[in-house]
Amino acid sequence: MDSEKSVQSLAASGNIRKSYLSHNQYTLSLLNEALRSGMLNSNEVYGIQGQLLVILKKLIGQYTRGKSSSVSTDTAEGIFASILYAIDAYTSQFDDPKEAVIYLKTARINSIYEKGLGLVHDCFRETEQLYKKIHMNQLDVAVEAYNLTISESIPVFLRKYDSIFDAPNTMASIDYPLAIDDMGVQGVFYIKQYLTNLRIETEFCRLFSKVDLQMLLTNYGKVCRFDYRIELFNIFRLVFNNAVFSILSGGNANRLRISENQYNQLEHLFTQLNDSQTHSIIYKAIDQVGCDLNIGESKMKVYMEQCGIDLIQMIINASNHDNLQTAVIMEKEIKSKSIVTAFNASDRMSDEHFRLVTEKIMGCKDTTDKVEMILENFHSLYDYIDLMNSNCLLTDDYAALFRTFGDIELAILVKMVFYEEFRDDAVDLSSTAIKEKQAELEWKVQFIAFITNMDTEEKRAIEKYVNDIDYEEINFY
Repeated sequence: MDSEKSVQSLAASGNIRKSYLSHNQYTLSLLNEALRSGMLNSNEVYGIQGQLLVILKKLIGQYTRGKSSSVSTDTAEGIFASILYAIDAYTSQFDDPKEAVIYLKTARINSIYEKGLGLVHDCFRETEQLYKKIHMNQLDVAVEAYNLTISESIPVFLRKYDSIFDAPNTMASIDYPLAIDDMGVQGVFYIKQYLTNLRIETEFCRLFSKVDLQMLLTNYGKVCRFDYRIELFNIFRLVFNNAVFSILSGGNANRLRISENQYNQLEHLFTQLNDSQTHSIIYKAIDQVGCDLNIGESKMKVYMEQCGIDLIQMIINASNHDNLQTAVIMEKEIKSKSIVTAFNASDRMSDEHFRLVTEKIMGCKDTTDKVEMILENFHSLYDYIDLMNSNCLLTDDYAALFRTFGDIELAILVKMVFYEEFRDDAVDLSSTAIKEKQAELEWKVQFIAFITNMDTEEKRAIEKYVNDIDYEEINFY
């Protein structure tokens, strides 16, 4: 009875400031607040710290397999952070921080650690199951960051994650950006959150036809003047935004293609609305998207509503700057015939043939003979790039080889070498940026010098083709 009164008195006296509690150092920040507010005294905090050090000593023994009672400072700090990670997992469950303080005061810290560790293990198993679902339903798109995250980065995490000695670490490099991503979370709880959102995004995108999705990606690359396959962007945002724009321009949510006429309707619509009206019609359109696509999952609906906030702001900014074409991905006219015909990917030679030819080239001393040998055997851009990366050509050989290329072939190489320079600016091979371009690969250094030394008329002839070449048509991956 006295114990109950003591707990009630303790809870009543405390004044924990939630804004002072750190998500990634929850227990430590909670102890500081409890000490400040009088819920805990110095001796009680020291007692808790002492129990933490006992756990640390035990785990150091496990880490060294009983061979030593000491480790490096970095290792000890990592293990201690892992202990706190597990304890945070348990203490952060309490709705009221005061209850967590009471539990820290009355329970054994080792017991809290074990319970928290159990939560970490449960989260890991749930993360594994989430990954399996995502892997099975992976989108069929050529977006490198998306595919590598699913096929390589997450499996690395699942193989290497160490909940005992390095729990806060994600153990993987994840490049693919999500529409909503709280990077303040750490370890397995972050990966679970990431995969939860990635599953929602992937399932949403799977509601649309592959043809429309591919067309949207292609058009996006053309609008932004970059190779969408290697850039970092979020697929879901493109799909979600265009579905909303389709509704607002009189179409159906399941059609991602926005015609020029629809774009004109949207441009006229947004110029007539104030910020409040834009907010209203966007959320009505989001509701309609949910209805048209028969979305019943509450988590997906909430996710869509949250993404609506950024969409509204993007529309307002684009409208204010007369730049709506960057927000609405409009359907582009498809060329009847690809301009890229000089290099044929299907003509790629076998590894053995490539090795034999390059050995002959390296053994040849005459530049003219080398170039003739190359022209006779090489027909694929894959092979040309591999050849130039193999360092079997000398300085004079590069220039002689480049002189055999026509304007289209040179335009393809320009598109590759000066990718960053032409993302936002018009093609100008006489610009200072071209002359000052730095490259690590020798063939690129030589190509830059070759282009720089061309006369103005030759450069202009190549520039005419550069903008007409789609990155998708440059099959050098």
